Amino acid sequence: MYATVSRSVFTSRFWSRGLARIRESKLSTLAKKTPTEVDTAVAAEIAGIAACKTPSKEAEVGPRLQIVRVYRWNPETPKVKPYMQQFSVDLNKCGTMVLDVLTFIKAQHDPTLSFRKSCREGICGCCGMNINGVNTLACITKVKESLQPLVIYPLPHAYVIRDLIPDMEQFLGQFHKIDPYLKRPGEDDFLGMRQILQSPRDRSKLDGLYECIMCACCTFSCPPYWWLGDKYLGPAVLLQAYRWVIDSRDMAHEERLAKLRDFYSVYRCHTIFNCTKTCPKGLNPGKAIAQLKRLLAGLTKKEKPDIETALPNPCQSEQQYLSRKE
Repeated sequence: MYATVSRSVFTSRFWSRGLARIRESKLSTLAKKTPTEVDTAVAAEIAGIAACKTPSKEAEVGPRLQIVRVYRWNPETPKVKPYMQQFSVDLNKCGTMVLDVLTFIKAQHDPTLSFRKSCREGICGCCGMNINGVNTLACITKVKESLQPLVIYPLPHAYVIRDLIPDMEQFLGQFHKIDPYLKRPGEDDFLGMRQILQSPRDRSKLDGLYECIMCACCTFSCPPYWWLGDKYLGPAVLLQAYRWVIDSRDMAHEERLAKLRDFYSVYRCHTIFNCTKTCPKGLNPGKAIAQLKRLLAGLTKKEKPDIETALPNPCQSEQQYLSRKE
């Protein structure tokens, strides 16, 4: 009887211990199945490190084909009329700007394509052309992938030297006529001997004028310039003319206005504002021309400078600069 009792006690203890172990294992598995936020963050960090260390396979990118139509004309073959040449360009293999597309076409498709370029940053104004009907700079015009072709012409109503290169001789000659430099009559003997001072208020009058890069996009979008380009100076040149007239350091504004006081130079502007719409630098040549008209008509006058730079006195070691109030 003792054996049966001890055996039953032993089995009961055995089963109790086994059940306890089973319960502990179940609790541990439940704890593992519900990790804390710290464990989740640690696991994510480990996964991120592993992903950085293991090189990822580059996904295959399909070609992004864009049709580009470019104006072509070669003076060496005068019997061949101007025509539009079509190219299919993969945008994944070139830059994002129109100038990058033209450079890619010249390098990969047709090396005879001619166009101007220099800075590639919208500063020099060399790459002015007509892109999808708008005069702008090719280096700052982004190519948008589209089913419609990208159409590129030279600047309109200009003599074409070759392909996308317009003749700028007349335009630059008109710019030379307005004397685009500082003029101070009677001070030729003192050039380079002192600084010509200018107040912040006078300097602010040049904002929106000095930024012009003479790309001629506004000039060749002006209908009056198309009709009378040999007499009418055009928006870009008149913007520069007003820039030198209004400069407080310039003392020849009356002489400058006298050169513009004729029937064609300024007054052929009909305020169509094509120039303002197409300017790639966001300037307003139409406003500058309106201010020139006011000065020519006598409605406004140029203000006296806030600071007048005195001539250097050789008898004194230090220069004395008198302000307008003094």
